[in-house]
Amino acid sequence: MKLLIGCDHAAYGLKETLKRYLIESGHEVEDVGAFSEASVDYPQIGMQVAAQVSEGRYERGILMCGTGLGMSMVANRYPRVRAALCNDLFSALMSRRHNDANILVMGGRVIGDVLAIDILNAWLETPFEGGRHQRRLDQFDSIDSLK
Repeated sequence: MKLLIGCDHAAYGLKETLKRYLIESGHEVEDVGAFSEASVDYPQIGMQVAAQVSEGRYERGILMCGTGLGMSMVANRYPRVRAALCNDLFSALMSRRHNDANILVMGGRVIGDVLAIDILNAWLETPFEGGRHQRRLDQFDSIDSLK
């Protein structure tokens, strides 16, 4: 799978760990930053990932910041983006099964590397169930037409 990944300075270490893991697992990964622990404005990174997922250039993206809250707020401003903050396995599974989440968001100051890899795997491997859940996602898309 071709993935887009980004973080702020607070999650730089976690991003590097996940990026390395994804590449070793055979995924193609494009990194939009941050590229060090030097302070950056997380909205700039979140907007890059969310815009490309929104426009269909990438099927899925991964975002991280200190808590994951800011990145999820930024990403969910974009049409057709369903960014899910998942700092536990159950949320990751359900974000895919019921919400067809296309951006995974995690908090670099909230979870450790091992749990983050488990969450990432669950999110990547869990299919969307469709059915009644698709009807609900269609309602999400109707919000975009109101703007």
